[in-house]
Amino acid sequence: MRSLRERVFSRLIVDPSGCLLWTGAITSRGYGQVSSGNRNVPVHRLTYEWFVGPIPDGMEIDHLCRVKHCAAPAHLEAVTHRENVLRGRSPSALQARQTHCIHGHELTADNTYTPPGKYGRLCRICKRESQRNG
Repeated sequence: MRSLRERVFSRLIVDPSGCLLWTGAITSRGYGQVSSGNRNVPVHRLTYEWFVGPIPDGMEIDHLCRVKHCAAPAHLEAVTHRENVLRGRSPSALQARQTHCIHGHELTADNTYTPPGKYGRLCRICKRESQRNG
């Protein structure tokens, strides 16, 4: 029977982009996985641990290339969950990265608020100007 490493390496191909793409089973969220014993293991976590080292407690692996089925150790970085989310492409991540509102006001802790029952940040200066102008 082939070792886990042999099975993983047999399912990886080098993409012209430099990604090391997994050609085996993919989760519904797009991550490569391989069975090991009685459980499925994310392939990118295996290659990170094999070539970079242990994943520190409280950290997760971010795909710097943004390709979820890439297992290239050079494309992977251990980061906090917050950092991983902020680097993502979700609407909340995009908004969290904004530094200024659409009118150019800086979005600081003092200049933003979240309306009750909503999420995200709104600009206090824009709200005041809107109330003044009716």
